[in-house]
Amino acid sequence: MDAEKRIKELISLLNEANYNYYVLDKPTITDQEYDKYLRELEVLENKYPEYAYPDSPTKRVGGEVIDKFNKVTHKIPLLSISDVFNEDEIREFDNRIKKMGIEPEYVCELKIDGLAVSLQYEKGVLVRGATRGDGIIGEDITHNVKTIKVIPLKLNEPIDIEVRGEIYMDKKTLAKLNKERELNGEPLLQNVRNAAAGSVRQLDSKIAAKRNLNNFIYHLPNPLDYGINTHMEALNFMKSLGFKVNPVNRLVSSIDEAIDFIHEYTEKREELPYEIDGVVIKVNDIKKQDELGRTAKYPRWVIAYKFPHSDVLTKLVDIIFTVGRTGQITPNAVLEPVLVMGSTITRATLHNEDFVNNLGLMIGDTVLVHKAGDVIPEVKGALKERRVGIEKPFKMISECPICHTKLIKKEGQVDYYCPNDLCPARGIEGLIHFASRDAMNIDGLGDEIIEDFYNEGFLTSITDFYHLEEHEEEILTLEGFGKKSFQNMIDAVNNSKKNSLEKLLFGLGIPGVGSKTAKLLAEYYGDIDNLMNASIEELKTIRDIGSILADNIYNYFKENRNLIDALKMLDINMKYLGIKKKVNDYFTNKKFVMTGTISFMNRDEIRALIEEYNGTFSESVSKKTDVVIVGESPGSKYTKAKDLGITIWNEETFKNILDKLEDK
Repeated sequence: MDAEKRIKELISLLNEANYNYYVLDKPTITDQEYDKYLRELEVLENKYPEYAYPDSPTKRVGGEVIDKFNKVTHKIPLLSISDVFNEDEIREFDNRIKKMGIEPEYVCELKIDGLAVSLQYEKGVLVRGATRGDGIIGEDITHNVKTIKVIPLKLNEPIDIEVRGEIYMDKKTLAKLNKERELNGEPLLQNVRNAAAGSVRQLDSKIAAKRNLNNFIYHLPNPLDYGINTHMEALNFMKSLGFKVNPVNRLVSSIDEAIDFIHEYTEKREELPYEIDGVVIKVNDIKKQDELGRTAKYPRWVIAYKFPHSDVLTKLVDIIFTVGRTGQITPNAVLEPVLVMGSTITRATLHNEDFVNNLGLMIGDTVLVHKAGDVIPEVKGALKERRVGIEKPFKMISECPICHTKLIKKEGQVDYYCPNDLCPARGIEGLIHFASRDAMNIDGLGDEIIEDFYNEGFLTSITDFYHLEEHEEEILTLEGFGKKSFQNMIDAVNNSKKNSLEKLLFGLGIPGVGSKTAKLLAEYYGDIDNLMNASIEELKTIRDIGSILADNIYNYFKENRNLIDALKMLDINMKYLGIKKKVNDYFTNKKFVMTGTISFMNRDEIRALIEEYNGTFSESVSKKTDVVIVGESPGSKYTKAKDLGITIWNEETFKNILDKLEDK
């Protein structure tokens, strides 16, 4: 037997089997056959070590132990990608590129939650695997990279090349490992990213070999050297060499299509076998990438949209108390600044004494924060195991923090109230609310200025906003006010008179009427007189308005007609200025959810259509959902809708309904 020839045959056979199994997910031989050939190869290599080639599958089983990680200098810097957190920032990225005279195509790819890796090949043979490090200098992890079966030890062409990608761990692999570690009494691996990073930074490659790591390749640093002109061409080229390239990518012609891709995989995220933490958007044309260049830290031709963190950790610095417009006392968390779903949070409501006590919060705790309904910051709980003994217990106050009146607690309620109708805080809070952006939007009148004006006696009721011009002489003596700033403030006050009715309704502070309900009422009634004359029974027939809210609205106008009359005398607009919503049996007063892709309309267009007919567009399926619109490649929402028996419109049904609307 020619030992060298047989060793080469076995290496070729096993490497092909690895590629078919791990990269293409199409096994060509059984596990039994694979094990038999691998044992034969091990025996031959031990007997003829001079024929033990570097691309042999036996190099993947681990066993190499190093003393330390050597440093590797990246010939081409391995830069980070600039993160964005919302749609506005995505569109800003697109606008910046277009301002340079470029009309880009983009490639959208999933952002794998793992560890970046650089792979170096010489004459088609793997010679080095390295971490990102600081982008200039990384660490040599070749001994561990060789244990990852999807990473080819030898390419399909004998070329010199560097490629970059992500080493990651599948969700099922992590679950299996943690089950084994739990049985062995070992600490559990926290998440797939930490598990992958910890595995490739083991000095003993046997540990990495047992972790069953995976890899996607997504970047060729020097594509023009290979005659490649687009990123999509580069992905296909790397795939042809034997690398595993994620098939979930999309070439799009506009930023709207890129945003559609984000919406689609936000929904499908949980169904993927691996964790993703966002979507990467890259300019496809390589020469345009070079034209756009880079900053010292980031390339200008690519961004990474990061999925909002629904739950984050931060420090509870203090608990303070505020007095609302009704005198209700609310404890509020003062937090170390933390980014939650795209915005920095420093405060969060703690609702009431029972809420704080039920969570067992102490000042100084590390707390879990999220946005309730994806909007309102809320503390979910404390990590009590992180306490160090210096935390302070929570204590509910017994006096109003503003006027020091003894607080009362109404029977059967959880909230405390300041009973003092003349408490300054109650008046100040109402005034601040009236001038706020979502209400009358009186620019230049911030919280501190309103408080100062209240204390000076210029501003004690909402009608006083429209008499501030009479106090010009006194206001100009206050710190921070000059002729120009005073006039800007007065202009903003006068401009607020022209607001549409919903702004005024929200600004009045009717209990339970938020900005959404205010707009609903304004659209429904058209002007304030119609609303003031509505009965409780009539109000209750309106979508999303129940008995309590109907009572609140009716009683507010019953008790405050003089205020409305005074505002009318000041020429405050009392009519709805928007386009009155259309009414249709298909959409009006119904709640919709969309899943998958509709070929003839994008998500934003469908949302606008539903809202035009006074329907509601939601992101999640519940028993209150009326219709789920299902397009191509639907996610788990489709399954949930079927389980709940909710009406489903497929693309054909949806199009037929739209055709009927046009006929009318």
